[in-house]
Amino acid sequence: MSESSFKIAEVIDPRKIPELQPVTTIGIDIGSRQSKAVMVSGDHIHTVITASGVHPAETATRLVNKLLKVSGRQRSDIAMIAGTGYGRIALQFEDIRAEVITEITCHAMGAHFLNASTRTIIDIGGQDCKAIKLDTRNGRVTEFAMNDKCAAGSGRFLEKTAEMLGYSLEELGSRAMASTKELQMSSQCVVFAESEIVSLKAKNETGEDIAAGVHFAIARRVCNLVNRIGLDPELAFSGGVSNNIGVKYALESLLKRPFVTPRLNAVFAGCLGAALIAQQKVCGTADFDTTPEQVEVEA
Repeated sequence: MSESSFKIAEVIDPRKIPELQPVTTIGIDIGSRQSKAVMVSGDHIHTVITASGVHPAETATRLVNKLLKVSGRQRSDIAMIAGTGYGRIALQFEDIRAEVITEITCHAMGAHFLNASTRTIIDIGGQDCKAIKLDTRNGRVTEFAMNDKCAAGSGRFLEKTAEMLGYSLEELGSRAMASTKELQMSSQCVVFAESEIVSLKAKNETGEDIAAGVHFAIARRVCNLVNRIGLDPELAFSGGVSNNIGVKYALESLLKRPFVTPRLNAVFAGCLGAALIAQQKVCGTADFDTTPEQVEVEA
């Protein structure tokens, strides 16, 4: 488990700082592989990240306890905890007000406060991918498309690829950037793509070239989602896969648009948004539906 602390002025868009509320809230994003949490308190933002455990409720408790230790706050100081992500429905705190909020809403709000000019977000997690458009005035979602029925556009595909190539997941992106040959991955399904990787290895294609081919295959699938809603600059990249430089490069190459680099690791965008929405709920300024019905769209 690792933690960090930042002054709000170091990470939040200056245009949004006046909208922050004088209450301490926590946002927790329980992902399929990693779990993240953010505390917004006073003039500081505290972050914690850890591997997701078998039981989401236990993981959430560990995250909250670590945030309290890092910040020096007491449980009684927390006005609300907002949960999002893969395991959000399991979050329960008997002594602290808690609510669950959809990932799409949270990622939009987090990206908005990191850069108020953001209009399109690509979010890629361990199990799904999403394309989101938002209103630059308030961070509300205006349109989105998502795919959680196939792992081909998610971090799970990258994990499997790294395993098959003998790389760590953390080095896969940099390996792809060392590619010197363009390989076309024709499969749009992880099961068939695995067979394709085996075939390419048998042809003595390098691990770097295969990795690059996989990264572009993922990017093409995600671009199909973006095309459904339309691409408006400025463009943000959130979720665990946002730290993979190979996927980032492939997406920027295909979209012909650069991602805006936030001042806070974008893996925390979802839980930051959850904490900020929690502030709005506590103070009565959340005048919009934070749990919209989500319609899944196949890429």
